[in-house]
Amino acid sequence: MFHVFVLFCLCWCRLIGVFGAEANEIHSVSVMEGDSVTLNTDVTECKDDRIVLSLGAEKSLIANIKRNKQIFSISDVLDGRFRDRLKLDNKTGSVTITNITSEHAGVYQLEIVGAKLLTKIFNVSVYARLPVPVISNNSSTCSSSSSSSYCSLVCSVVNVGHVTLSWYKGNSLLSSISVSDLSISLSLPLEVEYQDKNTYSCVLNNPISNQTTHLDIRKLCLTCSDQSLPMLYIVLISAAAGSLLIVSAVVIFCIYRKCRKTDQEVQSCEEEITYIDPTFHKRKPQSKVKEEDHVVYAPVTTR
Repeated sequence: MFHVFVLFCLCWCRLIGVFGAEANEIHSVSVMEGDSVTLNTDVTECKDDRIVLSLGAEKSLIANIKRNKQIFSISDVLDGRFRDRLKLDNKTGSVTITNITSEHAGVYQLEIVGAKLLTKIFNVSVYARLPVPVISNNSSTCSSSSSSSYCSLVCSVVNVGHVTLSWYKGNSLLSSISVSDLSISLSLPLEVEYQDKNTYSCVLNNPISNQTTHLDIRKLCLTCSDQSLPMLYIVLISAAAGSLLIVSAVVIFCIYRKCRKTDQEVQSCEEEITYIDPTFHKRKPQSKVKEEDHVVYAPVTTR
């Protein structure tokens, strides 16, 4: 009977130890690269003497924060990854990590050491900023019949990790693909009818953010007749430009010939002109004019 009692006590102590270990709840926190994350102590006012921040299962010491004249100060940051990134709330003892990157992801332990030990555990996940997914036509040839054929599309992203890529028809999920690796490329195909009037969108998301690209069927899904129209416009414009160039060349050639002919006529006229040197002769003085004889005029009688 005594042995049974001892065994019962040992089991009870073991259960107490398990429940005590589970008392330190792990708080999951997700944050985007470049943002800040705060490890809250959930204490309204911290009056203890020391705060210890560590990282990982091995509890690698990040900072030892001590009280000095009622004010906490970060005396030393032992992990270089966190230098100039830690901010402290002197009232509550909460610690903020600023400008966070993927290398700061992990399990943090924040301890307030005083009359009693208060431990807070945080699992911090850091996500990269998402690119905008790109929708492109995956068909090598156009469709000759828009009433019965389908348009083949593909939505793609590059250099992503821990994301899900999905096609939606309105608000209904059509297909999706997920990846947990880092720096990988994803692509997701879709086929739609050429005359489809529904709204389609491609969505890339992670647990804290998403990027959406809406499909424009009129631009990406063209039949052969639709694709021939732009080519026709190009041919017509090219023909018009070529005709204008030819007309301009003919006009310039005519003007050139006319100007050349005028220059030849002017040169011919200049060749026909004979220039004679002037000769000057000395004139003899004329003899003095004799005075006119006196003339008497008789009256004329009319009968």
